[in-house]
Parts: sequence; C-alpha cells; structure tokens
Amino acid sequence: MRLRGTHRLSVRAAEGASGACPKAERTERSAVTHSHEDDVLARIAKGLIYTESEAAFQAPRRRTQQIFEYNHTPPNETEKRRSLLAAIFGSVGERTVLLPPFHAGFGSNVHIGDDFFGNVNLTFVDDVDIRIGDGVMIAPSVTLTTTGHPVHPSRRTDFGRFSEPIVIEDNVWIGSNAVVLPGVRIGYGSVIGAGSVVSRSIPPMTVAFGTPCRVVRTITDEDLTARTAEQ
Repeated sequence: MRLRGTHRLSVRAAEGASGACPKAERTERSAVTHSHEDDVLARIAKGLIYTESEAAFQAPRRRTQQIFEYNHTPPNETEKRRSLLAAIFGSVGERTVLLPPFHAGFGSNVHIGDDFFGNVNLTFVDDVDIRIGDGVMIAPSVTLTTTGHPVHPSRRTDFGRFSEPIVIEDNVWIGSNAVVLPGVRIGYGSVIGAGSVVSRSIPPMTVAFGTPCRVVRTITDEDLTARTAEQ
C-alpha cells in the first residue's frame, strides 16, 4: 500500500422486527433503520458531530476479542499473530511487526502497508480510517486518534464527538509518546520528534516536533551521513 505524494489512497443492521409483525411492517422498519444509519455515516464522513448512541450500530465491527487474543499470544507463535492481524485490521501488508500490547477502538478501520514496525503500546482510535503506508516506523506509546470532542460541554452530551481520517505516508518515522490528532496527514519520509502533538498536516521530507508539532527543517542529502536529526 503506497502512500506518497500524489499517489494517495482515498481516505475515506439492525436486527429484524418481531416475528409477530407483518412482513410489510418489518420491511418498513428495516428501511427506516438503514436510512438512519446511512445518515449517521454521512455525517461522520463530513466530520460533523455525532453521539455514542447514534453510532452504536457499528459495534459489531469492533475487533475486541481478536485484539485481546493477539496481545496474549506467545512471541514464538508468529503464524497465529499474523493470522490475527489479518482478522483485526481492514488490511495489512507483508513483513508487518507490531509488538504487543496494542489497542484499537475498532481495528477494522486501520490499513497498514508493507514493512511496518509498531512498537509497544501503540493506540489506534480508529472511529474512521487510519491509513499507514509502506516502511513506516512507530516508536513506543504513540497514539493515532481520529476522534475529538466539541469544546462546549453542552455539545458533549452522550459523548458527542467528531472524527476525521489520518494518513501516514511511506517511510515516516514517529518518535515515542507522540500524539497524532484527527485529520492529519504526515508526508512521505518525514520524522516526528518524540513527545510531539501533531495537530496539523506535515509536508514530505521534513523534521517536525513540538507541542504543537511544527516543521523545523527539511531532510536533505546531508542527512545520508548524519546519525540524528540534530546533526
């Protein structure tokens, strides 16, 4: 799954009624339910506010049990781990390494490319898509969160929230304890410093860090002989 420059991937049931109800009534009720779900999904896709109750129909897509199993699988059972990752994530590339434990709200909204390395305590708040390209490295205790909440408390009733997708392009390195916030895109080859709060998109081939995270310099050929970003 390549995520670089203009080669971008698009970021982006109810139970039946009682058997005692007439078929026409069941059909009508189902149509109303699906119409409501479609409306909620459309609002989520636009980054609008929605509530916990409105999004409850998505619960079957959560991979809670498989995530628990993965986090408790012995290190030598590599085939089982690989199988579980394929069941948990929306898609996962070759040669993926993800050190347990990790955490995800759904799991099914996460898409990972080839040659990915994720260190311990990686958290995906994946209420909408998180797309990670090839060759990405993520250090310990990083959080990728697609969801935030309104500032005014009256709008947080029933856990009111909004969600925007995250994209991490190929060959990005994210340092320990960084937090990537909703709607962020991190460009090809960039480095995010440890402890950063990434609230805005980062252009390709740059070094960025801070709270909030800001670009401090461009990555150049001189970095081919440097050990760290500061050299």
